[in-house]
Amino acid sequence: MTTADPVTSPALAGLLAGPVVPAARGLLGCRLAAGGVTVRITEVEAYAGTAGDAASHAYRGRTPRNAVMFGPAGHAYVYFTYGMHWCVNVVTGPDGEASAVLLRAGEVVDGTDAARARRPAVRRDVDLARGPARLCAALGIDRSAYGLDLLGDGPVRLRPPVAPVPAAAIEAGPRVGVTGAHDVPWRFWISGDPAVSDYRRHVPRARR
Repeated sequence: MTTADPVTSPALAGLLAGPVVPAARGLLGCRLAAGGVTVRITEVEAYAGTAGDAASHAYRGRTPRNAVMFGPAGHAYVYFTYGMHWCVNVVTGPDGEASAVLLRAGEVVDGTDAARARRPAVRRDVDLARGPARLCAALGIDRSAYGLDLLGDGPVRLRPPVAPVPAAAIEAGPRVGVTGAHDVPWRFWISGDPAVSDYRRHVPRARR
């Protein structure tokens, strides 16, 4: 797919320009394409930026790292974590109000061979993009995608789902791997989908 759907892309753009939680839920089932691979998004996490969300990278304000989170919506916020992994977020909300949705997991629906070439140690296709770092690795997303307009026709493209995910098929729970506000139930996933990542509850580090 090289062009935006003339009917549904405005609806997706409008959804992303609104509050982060509805945007996160609406991203489930959407398709993200890059590097010859397309992934159907099965799990996301919402982060509300400066709006009292201590888990957000923008909680303490604008920095060179998080600047893209302040808008416009529909752009990519990519960051490096644990010294080895890339993660990709979709910026949401009105300009100037930082928020973003982390794409936590997906199912490779096109370009499986290309995804496997990037992740040769993976045994099962369902595990190719099952986790935020795995998703980026399967798609070949890295720092070069930072700030890209995902709703345009660039190298990384976000498109609406083939069919919307019913509200009854969406589950919610605590976020993963964050120290602040980790019990906020802003992780959303498609119920029963095998491509959803394993949940590991946050465990605070013991003080020395």
